[in-house]
Amino acid sequence: MPHTNSAYMILCTCLTSFFLAWPARAEDEPRMLFQFDSPEASRQWQTVNDGVMGGRSEGRFKINDDQRMEFFGTLSLENNGGFASVRSRSRNLELKPGDTLILSVRGDGRKYTMNLYPPTRRIAFSYGADFETVKDEWVEVSLPVDAFEATSFGRVDRDAKLDPTEIQGVGILLGDKKAGPFALEVAWIKVRSSE
Repeated sequence: MPHTNSAYMILCTCLTSFFLAWPARAEDEPRMLFQFDSPEASRQWQTVNDGVMGGRSEGRFKINDDQRMEFFGTLSLENNGGFASVRSRSRNLELKPGDTLILSVRGDGRKYTMNLYPPTRRIAFSYGADFETVKDEWVEVSLPVDAFEATSFGRVDRDAKLDPTEIQGVGILLGDKKAGPFALEVAWIKVRSSE
């Protein structure tokens, strides 16, 4: 009997070692959409603030020495304003139905909105999903693309349906109607496939 137990333990140890050493399939790993590992990464992004509509909010971004994007500024509610945003420049992001966007962020405790932009000529149109930040703490935010709602000038458009394959840009917007300074740091943005 001791011999049998010993053989069994050896077999279990070998099998455990085998599966622990088995490499994860590449398709199981989230795909990197945006990282900020060089100053050139800033060329992929731009700010769009409420100044386009007469507002006075100031939103800026930079790639810092820790290779992260900092989105910061001051939100103003004057002149019917109230939003600041940073968004990526247009390119095919190869998103699919069922995908989930994952962001690593460190914020200020305010609520932000992740936006997805289709190639449309409609002004102020995007698909958005809100996420909360924890002041001065890094958190990973997971946002299924199926949860994004179409909005235009801050109003939900229930007739517009999201086709993830058409999305050509992402953005982060602050529009929580709270005037004052803000700061959000983004380490990376990834996408996890449902397949």
